[in-house]
Amino acid sequence: MSTDRSTKRTELPGIDAWKARLAGRAALVTGAGRGLGRVIALALGACGMRVVLSGRDRANLQATADLADAEGIETLVAPVDVSDESSVTSLARSLEHETISVLINNAGILGPVAPLSEVTVEEWDEVFAVNVRGIFLMCKAFIPPMVQRGSGDVINLASVSGKRPLARRSPYCASKMAVIGLTVTLAAEVGPSGVSVNSLSPGPVAGERMWRIFALEAKRTGTSVEEAERVFRSRTLLDRLIEEREVGYAVVAMLNMPGLAGADIDLSAGMVAR
Repeated sequence: MSTDRSTKRTELPGIDAWKARLAGRAALVTGAGRGLGRVIALALGACGMRVVLSGRDRANLQATADLADAEGIETLVAPVDVSDESSVTSLARSLEHETISVLINNAGILGPVAPLSEVTVEEWDEVFAVNVRGIFLMCKAFIPPMVQRGSGDVINLASVSGKRPLARRSPYCASKMAVIGLTVTLAAEVGPSGVSVNSLSPGPVAGERMWRIFALEAKRTGTSVEEAERVFRSRTLLDRLIEEREVGYAVVAMLNMPGLAGADIDLSAGMVAR
């Protein structure tokens, strides 16, 4: 009798056993209006956390809040542009009454899919403004109170693309390499104060972003979207894409590993090893 190995491999344990350490704490998730940010926010909320939903689009954030409300999850919608210092400062001031003990820096953009010679300075700067400066500004605003309390957890969303070559994606890959470097350095700075800083490198994650990339690659190579996906998937050891929900589980798991510090966790179905 045949077994669907791919289905078995994506089965994940329940999160009930992890709720005790997270319940009652407040987490701030950037880019929470859609995609991975939404999934992460809901996973944290399912563990009994109060989740502050941040991002640039209030309507998308409210949509996440509505989904959370249906699950009995307590949320607060707090829009922010992570690339803008004044916006981040205003967010921090508005949340002074909250004890943010978990910061998930998820906000990020893909940037152009093109050879480096065709990337404009404006496109390059935009990617770094959101993907790197955004994390810098959020950490600068929210880590000091954690240091004062002597505890806190920060998870920066990097990417497998920051650890292996990916042609025509130089701004994105370079920015994610920078995120990993920032994570390690910051972990060394604040670890002795009881604050854990780590990064999570997912990818390739099935969803809107990857379909856009597959479509662009298919157009460039003159093949089908399905073929572009197959080629990308073949670079992994498990021959599959990561599911969005797996990223949410990974964040919860990392928060339940108190000894984790200065680490980058790979969640790529073995793409880096390949």
